[in-house]
This record gives sequence, structure tokens and C-alpha cells, in this order.
Amino acid sequence: MQFITENLQILFTGLGLGSIYALVALGFVLIIRATNVVNFAQGDFAMLGGYAMVLFFTGLNWPYWIAFIGALLAMAVFGVLFNYGVYYPLRHRSFLPVLISTLGASIFLQNTVLYVAGPQPKPLDKLLNFDGITLGGVFLDSQYMVILVATVALVFFTFLFFEKTLLGKKLQATSQDKDMARLLGIPVALMIAITFIYSAVLGGIAGVLVGPILFVSIGMGSIIALKAFAATIIGGFGDVKGAIVGGLLLGVIESLAAQHISVPYKDAYAFLALFLFLLFRPQGIFGEKVSEKA
Repeated sequence: MQFITENLQILFTGLGLGSIYALVALGFVLIIRATNVVNFAQGDFAMLGGYAMVLFFTGLNWPYWIAFIGALLAMAVFGVLFNYGVYYPLRHRSFLPVLISTLGASIFLQNTVLYVAGPQPKPLDKLLNFDGITLGGVFLDSQYMVILVATVALVFFTFLFFEKTLLGKKLQATSQDKDMARLLGIPVALMIAITFIYSAVLGGIAGVLVGPILFVSIGMGSIIALKAFAATIIGGFGDVKGAIVGGLLLGVIESLAAQHISVPYKDAYAFLALFLFLLFRPQGIFGEKVSEKA
């Protein structure tokens, strides 16, 4: 019985961390589908969202929900700036210059925040004012519950937005074929800008949610981004549901391996899982196998 309770506790923790990876991975996938480019600054969106929350809530003493909304609005504005400052000038170039541009933006953002906020991690209060509840011997931390509920809500919203709204269908059309979307009268540049805004907001939400657990720090974005990128590959590169499943799976694998194998190497297990997927199923869980003609 104790073994089952212990593993249920680990599963709960793994799903909470995996939800953060899933949200950032979802941002990765949305930009990949819209621009055919990997945004290596996606993890830094989470870092910036966390620091924006610290600024508004701790620095300016705004009420928690007002600070949260302010952080999301700040990330939406940053998404616009990132799109027109990093991607848009290089939109007609090959993927490599844009990829390098996002990598340079990541380095610039980390060093700028380091200069402004300093190297010390910043604490952030939980959303709920209690530690959690115990259910069947399993302690359900309140912040992990918030993360799980928020992730489910965001995934559901994303599905409804893309499948049931006209704007969502325009975004899908843009991601599938930009030239055809342009011929149909869809403002492609605006659709891509909206994608960057939504990805920045998703990253910001992930940063605010994980801040009370990991603390808000300069390096948090890089760690989350690496695991989220691994999740996109495991789930199926460019697949939305694959990003969600891959992120949750990595969180559970990491937590189980840390408990039963070794805690100091917990960050390596995600990349071991990635290596095994690349070896035995390179197309990912939901990806389709593609053959090339000689």
C-alpha cells in the first residue's frame, strides 16, 4: 500500500512539472507550424513572465490577480515586439538565419534580465493561500493542482479556439500554406503575429505557474525550454497533441526516475528518453513516418 501511495505521489508531481513542459512545448509547436522555425527563445518567455509577475506583485504590490493579468498583458506586448523585431525582418530568408536570430534573442534577454534584476532567484507566492490537501495518503500540493487545472483549461481553450472560431481556422490555414492563405485574403503577417502573441502568453503563464515551485531565475527558461523541445520531438515534431502528451510523459519519467534511480541526474532522464525515441521511434508518438525517394 505504501508503495502505491508513494508512486501516486510521484505521478502527481510528475504531471504537475510535465504540464509546464507541455505549455512551453505547445508554444514551440504553434510557432513551428506558423513559421517552420524553432523559436529557441520560447523558454525565455516563461522566464520573462515570471519576472513580470515578481515585478508587479512583489515590486509594485499589486493584488495577485491584477499582477497576473498585468504579466500576461506584458507578455502579449512582448510577443508583438519579438515578432517584428526578431522574426519579421528575416521572414523571407531560410530557416537558419531566423533560428540564429531567436537564439541570439534568447542570449540577449537572459543577459538583460541579469543586468536589471540581478543573479539572485526571486521567490513568488502561491496562487492559493494553503499548502494543499491529503487524499488517500497522497499530498496534493495546491500549486501543482493549480498547474494541472490551468493546463487542462488552456489545452481545452486552444482546441476550441483553433477548431471552432474563424480566427483559429485562419491561423490553421496560415500554418498549412501561407501562399494559399494569402490568395484567400488572409492577412498572413497578422496571423503570424497573433501566433507569437499567444505563444508568449503561454510561456508567461508557464513561468508564473512554476515560479512558486522553482523560484524565478535567469536559468529557469533554458531548462524548461530544453525539456519542452524534447517533448515536441517525443510527441511528434509539430504535432499539438504530441506536445501535450510529450510534456506530461517527460514530467512523469523525470519524477519516477529521480525517486527510484538517482536525484542528482534527474535532468538527464528527459534526454535519455529523447535519445531512446530518436533511436526506436524518430517520428515521435503521433508523428508519421516519412520516406524519402533515392
